[in-house]
Amino acid sequence: MASRLNPYITFAGDARQALEFYKEVFGGTLALNTYAEFGQKDTPMADKIMHGMLETSGDFTLMAADTPTGDHNPGNNIAVSLSGDDDAELRGYWEKLSEGASVTVPLDKQMWGDVFGMCTDRFGITWMVNIAGQGG
Repeated sequence: MASRLNPYITFAGDARQALEFYKEVFGGTLALNTYAEFGQKDTPMADKIMHGMLETSGDFTLMAADTPTGDHNPGNNIAVSLSGDDDAELRGYWEKLSEGASVTVPLDKQMWGDVFGMCTDRFGITWMVNIAGQGG
């Protein structure tokens, strides 16, 4: 298998809902494993996600888990970047991700010549979408 870089996001109890939402956005195959499945059946985390992975036909991989420590600051230390030159595909992702989100940069032509937008979704995750070479 080739090396790959993908985000791994922790959540404060709603990893399942977030990953199911991202599956609606990107499609693909979602695998979810709970803490109970890994031997922690008698804990408050039993039904929470210990490891989740979404893999899409477009070679996107997104991993996530519920943090057992309670230490959670969603989205303030990472951003997930989607970039490429497929205008329709990237605009479709933007439309879904930005629905109900806090849009900090509307999807529009930027000074570097690309179309770019940034939003924080309803789960507190910051997303950046960059469409290369699109004159707006």
